[in-house]
Amino acid sequence: MTRQGRTKEKPPFEPGLIPAPGELLVWRDGQHFDHWQDLPCTLCGQPTPMRSHSDEPAHKARAEDWITANPVEARLGRFASDLAPKPKGQGDHA
Repeated sequence: MTRQGRTKEKPPFEPGLIPAPGELLVWRDGQHFDHWQDLPCTLCGQPTPMRSHSDEPAHKARAEDWITANPVEARLGRFASDLAPKPKGQGDHA
């Protein structure tokens, strides 16, 4: 909790770039991992703790395979990499 009894809200979990077919997804953010339960992967049906940016249960490797097999549909953003972090030491101040 923060001052005045307000809870701190999580920043939005926004997707980054969609990798080209055959490229790897970059899922480094901890929000991709559900520490409490495995759910059936929407692509293969096997249990997984992994989640996409839209909270869809999916193995990262299966999502990469899906992008390769469905390159046109993949451009709609079902699976995407994390936003690239801003380079350290390169602020917008003079």
